[in-house]
Amino acid sequence: MTTLLIQTESTPLTVNLPAIEPMTEQQFYEFCQANRDLRIERTVNGEVIVMPPAFSDTGNRNFNIGAQLWNWTEQDGTGLGFDSNSGFTLPNGAIRSPDASWIKLERWNALTEEQKASFAPICPDFVIELRSASDSLTGLQDKMQEYIANGAMLGWLIDRKNRTVHIYRPNREPEILDNPESVSGDPELPGFVLRMKKIWFKCDASVR
Repeated sequence: MTTLLIQTESTPLTVNLPAIEPMTEQQFYEFCQANRDLRIERTVNGEVIVMPPAFSDTGNRNFNIGAQLWNWTEQDGTGLGFDSNSGFTLPNGAIRSPDASWIKLERWNALTEEQKASFAPICPDFVIELRSASDSLTGLQDKMQEYIANGAMLGWLIDRKNRTVHIYRPNREPEILDNPESVSGDPELPGFVLRMKKIWFKCDASVR
C-alpha cells in the first residue's frame, strides 16, 4: 500500500491508497515529473509526502536563506548549493528535499551525469530546514537526525516560532541557539555566516 501524506501550511492530511503497491524509484520519479509544482519526498518506509508551494512569507525567508548560502558558495568555490526543489536519495533509500543544502564539489563530481539528472544518490554535506506552520518540531528533529545518520556533516533546523536554531553534527548532541543574530558554519563551511534578521522578522524591505 502506498501512503500519501499531503502537507499544507495548516495541517497534514494522510491519504491511503490500498490498491497501490509502494512506488518503485522509477515510479516515484515519474510521479514527481507529473506533479512538478509540488515538492515531494519519500520516507525510508516508502511513505510519499506531498508538500504544496509555501506561503509567501515562508518563501521569502527561504529565499533569504538561499541567497546568503549562494553568496558564500560563489566566494568559497569548494562546493555547490541547492534550493528546496532539489531532491536527494539518501543511503537509507529515503528521498529528501532540504530547504537549502550544499555538497562538496569532489563528491558531486563523482556522480554520473545520469545520477545528477535524477534524485542524486547522495546526502548533502550541509542541510538547512526552516520550520513552517504545519511542521512538528519533533518531526523535523527526526529528519535532521536522518540527514546526520546518512552522511551530513552539519545541519541547521531553524525554528521561527521559538526563535531557536538547532545545530546538528555527527556523534554530538544537538546544540540549541536561542534567538541568535547570526549562525556560523565554521569549521565545516569556513566563513559562512547566516544573518538571522530577515529570517526572524516580518517580510519588510526596510529590514537590513
